[in-house]
Parts: sequence; structure tokens; C-alpha cells
Amino acid sequence: MEKMIHVENLVKQYDKAKAPSVKGINFNVSEGEFFAFLGPNGAGKTTTISILTTTLSKTSGNVTIAGFDVNKEARQVRENVGIIFQQPSLDPNLSAEENIRFHACLYGMYGYRPSFKMMPKEYRNRVLELSEIIGIQDSLFKPIKKLSGGMQRKFEIIRSLIHTPKILFLDEPTQGLDAVSRRGLWDYINTVRHDFGTTVFLTTHYIDEAEHVDRVCIINQGQISFDGTPDIMKQSLLKQEVILDSYDRLELTNELISLGLNYRIEDHVIVPFQDLTPQEIISGLTTKLSLLRMQEPTLEDAYVDYLLKSGGNIA
Repeated sequence: MEKMIHVENLVKQYDKAKAPSVKGINFNVSEGEFFAFLGPNGAGKTTTISILTTTLSKTSGNVTIAGFDVNKEARQVRENVGIIFQQPSLDPNLSAEENIRFHACLYGMYGYRPSFKMMPKEYRNRVLELSEIIGIQDSLFKPIKKLSGGMQRKFEIIRSLIHTPKILFLDEPTQGLDAVSRRGLWDYINTVRHDFGTTVFLTTHYIDEAEHVDRVCIINQGQISFDGTPDIMKQSLLKQEVILDSYDRLELTNELISLGLNYRIEDHVIVPFQDLTPQEIISGLTTKLSLLRMQEPTLEDAYVDYLLKSGGNIA
């Protein structure tokens, strides 16, 4: 598949800094991929994203976005990306549609017209199509300041998609949103990915939001320290476990020993099952159980465990 983001030996060193903020990192993101770029504060994450979106120059290395060099072809890069910034960037005194219209005109898609009805039919159909996908067309002409934070976030995404970008950068897209708004926003983003084949580059401190991405990349102390699928990350960092107990715990532990199974005792009896399936463990037991529960790590569990083991700051 085509590489939509290509990062090779990227280095960024700020003036007067003793060491580079980003230290020769490498990664690629394929067309249509859902990619999560994670890391603690101060790890180099924001610096990298700023370079990818042409808001910061690199010190050295090669970076292309949709095939365009971020330094030599910055305008073409910006034409191919949509960005949802960490902080809201809509004008609160304009309507949602006016914010979208100004954005489309700034991208050179259309000449400016003073009203929605005067804009070309192609523009009007595109705006109505995008707003209908998530059912917010009734708020299209309301002032932004009268809309909830969740609604504003959704309109920011519509604005970022109006020029049909190949890549959507999401920088902490749900920060400050309540649980219902967060879920609604992600439903919409998943719809966009499915309907338009958009490549999504996500950064977030809500690690559970990256649970279903195609690939996770962790930057720590300016270097890439992990690049792989969420499942590989969880399997390589934390063990899956069966939590057992019995009113006759001695009988249970003796049986586990006779079956050659390792275990440890905390509040209950814990048996790792990385090399066996839970069914294989349970089927070998005859002791009557008072507790049976499977525990599989979440991506957040694996992420925190990884940073702690690698000496990273999880804050």
C-alpha cells in the first residue's frame, strides 16, 4: 500500500538545547491506516506532529506526507491533510457553516460568497452530506458559541474534511468532552474512515481510544521505543491470566502443581495463560471453583507498564 506518511531519520534540535528533542526517528503510515502516536509529556510527540503538519521545521531527516516533502512542498502537504487541533480553533461568533465556508475558501476550493445559498452547488452538497452523516445538519447555521463542546468538535472535523484530505491528524480530539460526546465523536470518525478511506493519525492521552487502531507507535525520550499492533504490545508487555479460587485452596494449588502449571497467590490464585488457553487450564481441573475470571490487559495497562519498565515518565 502507498505510504501516506514517511519519516526517515527525523531530527529536531531547538536552539540552545543541549540535546535533540527528536533523535533520528523512523516510521511509516500506510494509506487508510488508523495509526496512534503515543508518548508521555516531553517525549517529542508534539514536536514530531508539528513537523508533519508543516508548523515547525525539522533539523534534518526526510519527511513526506502524501508523497510531498514537508519543507519543499509545504503547500501541497497542507492541501492533503486535515487537522483537529488540541485546542478548539473555530470562531465562536460565526455560525458552523460560516467557519466551514471560510476554511474551504482559504484552501482555494471556491471563491468566497457572502452566504451559503450563493456558494456553488458542489460546496453546498458536500457540507450537507458531511453534516448529515452524524445528524447535526439542524445546527449547521447556529452560532458556534451556542453549541456544546461535542458539537463544536464534530464541526471541526467537518471543516477539516471539506477539502477531502487524504490524512486526518487528530491531536487530542476528545479533550474536554464528556463520555457521551466522546463516543459520538469516535462513531463519526470511524464512519469517515469507512466511507472515505481516510488515513487517521491520532495522538491522545486517553489510551483506551487507541485500543482498536491498526498500529501503535510510542515515542519516549525522543526515540521510537515501540511500533506494532495493540495486540502485540499487550502480549509482549503483560501476561494474560486466569484468576481462580476455591474454598479448598490447598487442593486447588496442589492440582495446579500436579498439572505443571505456574501460579502465584495474591488475593486469589493467578495462573498465567500466555502459553495455554483458559479452556486448557480449566478443563484439567477437578477442584470445585468458587471464582473464575479471565484477565486480559488493556492497551492502557500495557502502555503504562511499558513506560514504567523503560523508565519513562507516564505523566
